[in-house]
Amino acid sequence: MHRHGYQGRKFHRERDQRRALIKGLADSLIKYESIETTLFKAKEIVPYVEKLITKAKKGDLHNRRQVVSSLQTIASAHKLVDEIAPKLGARNSGHLRIEKTKTRRGDNAQLARVSFVDDLSSAPVAKAAVPEAKVVEAPKPKAAAKPKAAVKPAAKAKAAKETK
Repeated sequence: MHRHGYQGRKFHRERDQRRALIKGLADSLIKYESIETTLFKAKEIVPYVEKLITKAKKGDLHNRRQVVSSLQTIASAHKLVDEIAPKLGARNSGHLRIEKTKTRRGDNAQLARVSFVDDLSSAPVAKAAVPEAKVVEAPKPKAAAKPKAAVKPAAKAKAAKETK
């Protein structure tokens, strides 16, 4: 059988399983900012996440929704759009790097680490042009009337003797 016209890696999975695998790896990469996986999976998710970063940099509602639909969790999608993409503003492409690490002991598969090229922890965040919303504090609930201290029976008896 020939390989002409067949693009992408199959990973011995059906289409929905393959999509779930790629979404999960991309989600983990955004959540932890660096993951270790097999070399071929790493080569497959880098262009996928690069396209998501390009959409996240635009940051409008339509692109945000596309990023949400392309990742497994909404929290990681918002992290990509709100935190990671502004830190990668100077770069047009090449946001991720693949480094070969070691071979897996069980099946001798080549492992690779996928990480962001820029250090995301120390990079300054560009301020968005969105005006800040005013924080309105909710009125504090009035304190309920405190119940009177319970009088001990011994104290009642003593008070009763004194009144006689």
